[in-house]
Amino acid sequence: MKKSSAGSSFLLFLTACIWGMAFVSQSKGMEYMQPFTFNGVRSLIGALSLVVYLLLTGKLTKGKFTKAQWKRNLQAGLCCGLALTVASTLQQFGIKYTTVGKAGFITTLYIIFVPLAGIFLKKKVAPVVWFAAVMAAIGMYLLCMTESLVLNGGDIMVFLCALVFAVHIMIVDYFAEDTDGTVVSCIQFFVCGIVCAACAFIWEQPAVSQITEGMTALLYAGVMSCGVAYTLQIVGQKGVNPTVAALIMSLESVVAAVSGWIAYEIGFLKEDQTLTGKQILGCVIVFAAVILVQLPDEWLSGKQRHRNKA
Repeated sequence: MKKSSAGSSFLLFLTACIWGMAFVSQSKGMEYMQPFTFNGVRSLIGALSLVVYLLLTGKLTKGKFTKAQWKRNLQAGLCCGLALTVASTLQQFGIKYTTVGKAGFITTLYIIFVPLAGIFLKKKVAPVVWFAAVMAAIGMYLLCMTESLVLNGGDIMVFLCALVFAVHIMIVDYFAEDTDGTVVSCIQFFVCGIVCAACAFIWEQPAVSQITEGMTALLYAGVMSCGVAYTLQIVGQKGVNPTVAALIMSLESVVAAVSGWIAYEIGFLKEDQTLTGKQILGCVIVFAAVILVQLPDEWLSGKQRHRNKA
């Protein structure tokens, strides 16, 4: 594996860890407010946290970008923001009408959708990546599913969410090489926050009391899950194939399961989060899939062995 690829993969792994550990915060936040309100506030918090970073680094004040570069960053931010708005909204509403187990498995189908989308965009996908994607999907099934898979309205919304998340990953990949990751991330969260906030005032009844009561959850979801993790995703994808990126970020569900179990063991969560044997097997399969797709090509093809013999 190339050094730059390893560094990018590590950033995507950190992204998955932050998203996975945000599960408890997101669940808590939904106890105080409705989906549009939660998504709107957390996105705006994420955007503002990135504005502070951009000001401190001088990217907004020292003329580091040309007009053409600003235009490109704006285009990327708008496209990513709209995709993120649709995906996160579908997920939040879908979870209201289905179980967490079903939602977790269906959402991670983006692992399969990304290489499928890559075919239409004429991106080469190695056979080992396809094999690893199937492995990861099987692992997610074992990890998340606790009942028979019977689709209802909520399941369909989460399924559509997985499709849009796959689109989001491909959009990030399309713009990654010639844009600034932090700027794009900041713009996408302003777009998502403004759209969701507008929807909240139209269809929900947001109140300051809701936000103050759920502020702890909002801060983690906004600063860490939005501001930090999505920026790491955009930066990390610069050096990684989008299908590989999807596989690494699918570890989010594994981290969520493990962090939920730890939170239960230390008394932070009251509901039993203990992992069953089937779920542990799912974790192992997902980790194996991610490791497999990261192995050097010569290891998988046997070229190194033939070279040594020669």
